[in-house]
Amino acid sequence: MKSALITGITGQDGPYLAELLLGMGYNVYGVARGQSNPRLQTLQETHPDIHVLSADLIDASSLDRVIQESAPDEVYNLAAISFVQYSFAHPLLTAEVTGLGPLRLLEALRRNGGSRTRFYQASTSEMFGNAIETPQSERTAFRPRSPYGCAKVFAHHATVNYREAYSMFAVGGILFNHESPRRGIEFVTRKISYHAAGIKMGRLRNVELGNIEAQRDWGYAGDYVRAMHLMLQNDQPIDYVIGTGITHSVRDFVEAAFSCVGLHWQDHVIVRDDHKRPAEVNLLCADASRARSELKWRPTVGFEQLVEMMVTNDLRTWQTIP
Repeated sequence: MKSALITGITGQDGPYLAELLLGMGYNVYGVARGQSNPRLQTLQETHPDIHVLSADLIDASSLDRVIQESAPDEVYNLAAISFVQYSFAHPLLTAEVTGLGPLRLLEALRRNGGSRTRFYQASTSEMFGNAIETPQSERTAFRPRSPYGCAKVFAHHATVNYREAYSMFAVGGILFNHESPRRGIEFVTRKISYHAAGIKMGRLRNVELGNIEAQRDWGYAGDYVRAMHLMLQNDQPIDYVIGTGITHSVRDFVEAAFSCVGLHWQDHVIVRDDHKRPAEVNLLCADASRARSELKWRPTVGFEQLVEMMVTNDLRTWQTIP
């Protein structure tokens, strides 16, 4: 039986990946920071087969301990400070966790005989930032526009360096925006679906947004964790771009979400400049042709289906709120 260690197990992607691996017969260990995370209790109730270990990407000794306890065949590093707006307010913490954290984890593997362990680093399309070309592929230069993007570039290059310096099977999955009903409420897509549902239910009146003209390549998180797993089954460690190759604006997402509940978005959306990023990323679009060719990966959920999935889930959520 294979063993997998997933950091960031309580985030959006962690449970989807854990479900995929458990269904394949893996022994799954999840890393959570501390015991006060409200999502941890939910995870343990819904997925009792996951062995939860406590560690922190800032604490190297805790990473040594979880590597020794789990002795993983595969490590998926999904832990990060991943909300871009938060990274502008807390750039040093973002650098410590999102940038140096993966380096500490790679070192923990190297120190503890894990050089044969296959390592996945959650890289991101935000590394492309103010991209020099569209669409973006594995060959596109990185031009990050946020502390989050800068930290992810460092972690990505550290992963490549350990692959080349120590012959580790270490890869970076450059995933474009992927969403789901499990997305945190602070992220714009879930903010939109949650508010559209709340307004339909008569519980909210408006939603405040920033740059609604920004364009992103949005897919379904459940599809993207399949790509993570496929990367670690490759014969050779190779970095891949993962995305749909189709872009939509935030405005498109708003229109689709409010359409799902039969409302006109213009009546309920307030655009505010103070909700915009200090440095905007206007357009991201994936060229995932290499992943399609070599990994045989394809997305299964389209944009409209994804938006409807999220809004439907949030309608149910509002029904449970007193």
